[in-house]
Amino acid sequence: MCKNCGCDTASSKGAADNNFAAGTGEDIKIKVEQDMLHRNNNAAMDNRLYFTDRNICTINLVSSPGSGKTAILENTIKTLSALLPVFVIEGDQQTDNDARRIKAAGAGSLQINTGNGCHLDAFMIADALTKIQLKENSILFIENVGNLVCPAMFDLGEQLRTVVMSVTEGDDKPLKYPYMFERSDVCLINKIDLIPYLKCDMDIIRGNLLKVNPDINIFEVSAATGEGLLEWCGFLYGQAVTEK
Repeated sequence: MCKNCGCDTASSKGAADNNFAAGTGEDIKIKVEQDMLHRNNNAAMDNRLYFTDRNICTINLVSSPGSGKTAILENTIKTLSALLPVFVIEGDQQTDNDARRIKAAGAGSLQINTGNGCHLDAFMIADALTKIQLKENSILFIENVGNLVCPAMFDLGEQLRTVVMSVTEGDDKPLKYPYMFERSDVCLINKIDLIPYLKCDMDIIRGNLLKVNPDINIFEVSAATGEGLLEWCGFLYGQAVTEK
């Protein structure tokens, strides 16, 4: 799993050693992955109870690099922070650039740098919860590391998993990375302001999304122009105020 994309075992606290030699049996690889995910899922369950007890609506925001999820988040914070407290846990391999952008947009923010790790896991979130002072009846965004592979496998304890894709990434993105889109509750199709300049068919994108996940909620947005973002924020507000 993670060994093949550069993620070392240090990025998942308590994970079993996944440095198996080339040519070993597939049964060993499956055993290691299941052990890692089992530990993570137990930690995610604890996180979920923490959020539920405090009525914190938690969104795991995932995408490939460059989709525009931080820009979407900045706009979302500016709208929702007038209605509810908003907090963000930022995940990146290096730098605190995005965390500084988030603070400037008006949300409390905590940076997690994963080093070689290509995803956040439930243990990292549990540790972050001891450092960021969340308020009850609030919204927490977890901006995951830019990657459509490993983050799909790690439950963080979120209420909603939201995947961002941009129209510049191609109509077939959901078909190339089906596991991420299949496991997401919401898809934001970003950069729709660029459609006139691209060979992009929104009906094909929607069709491919629904082929992979017939129940996914789809929002067409532009972080540059603001188009579609009020509808997205209204959806989030509805999720937050009805969460018990």
